[in-house]
Formats: sequence, structure tokens, C-alpha cells
Amino acid sequence: MTAVIAAMITAVVGVLGTLFAPFLSHRMAARQRSEEAREADRVRRFEERRASYTAMNRASRQFSTLLKDALHRLRDGVYTDQERTALEEARLDYRDRYAEAQMIVPERVLEASRAVNRVLASTDGAVKRLDRGHPHPDETPSALLQTLTTEGDPLLAAMRHLMREDLGIDD
Repeated sequence: MTAVIAAMITAVVGVLGTLFAPFLSHRMAARQRSEEAREADRVRRFEERRASYTAMNRASRQFSTLLKDALHRLRDGVYTDQERTALEEARLDYRDRYAEAQMIVPERVLEASRAVNRVLASTDGAVKRLDRGHPHPDETPSALLQTLTTEGDPLLAAMRHLMREDLGIDD
């Protein structure tokens, strides 16, 4: 009787194994596809964040550089329509990159970018007032250059550092 029971158990296990093998194989393949999809999504998000950081860093630095150039030219009395146009294009590009980043980047990087934005926007407004001949009492090209250099440059460096840190880049 034990041989008969053992044979029956073996037959049942064999039949169940045959029946469940495709199911188990399907589950394992589905799990692997799910893991691959998660990894592809992680890589896509990383690349999206990296591209956003690169564009925002470039646009921020370009805007800052053109603001400094405008202040030098205003101080020297040689600010032209060409510089105005270049500064406006840089401002619009910066604004677009800043808006794009707000949808992608972590809050701590956004906080750093807001600090940079405050300095750049404030300086941009002052440049426009200077250009129109209606500056605030303390707004001179030299004073604004000093502010942009002593406040803006460290904030740009801090923002870049946070971006690199978020991307896993160690110095």
C-alpha cells in the first residue's frame, strides 16, 4: 500500500508540476518585465533631471553673465539695443528653464534656485530701471555688480553643488 500511495503522490505532484509550470514561468517573466520597467523609469527620470539641471545651470549662469555685462555697459554709457536684446533672450530662456525645473527637481534644489532667482530678478529689474533713467536711490551699476557678485555667484555655486549632489556626483 505504501508503494501505491507513493506512486499516487508522485503522479499528483508530476501532474501539478506540469499544470503549474507555465503559470510559474509566466509570473517570473511578468516580475522580470516589471523590474525592467521600473529600472527604465528610474533611468528616464534621472536623465530628465540631469538635462533639466544642465539647462537650468547654463541659463542661470548666462543670465547672470549678461546682467554683469549690462551693468558694465550701463556704467560706461555704452549699453545698446543689441545688449538689451541679448539680455532679454537670456531672461526668457532662464525663465523657461526655471519653470521646467519646478516640475522635476527636488524641493531642496528648488529652494536654492529660488534664492538665485531672487537675486537675478532683482538685478534684472534694477538694470531696466537704470536703463530707463529711473533707478532707486541706491541702485548704481557698481553697487549692483557688487551685489550680483557677492550674493549671486555664491548662490549659483550652491545651487550647482546641490544639483551635482542630487545626481550622485562626488568631488
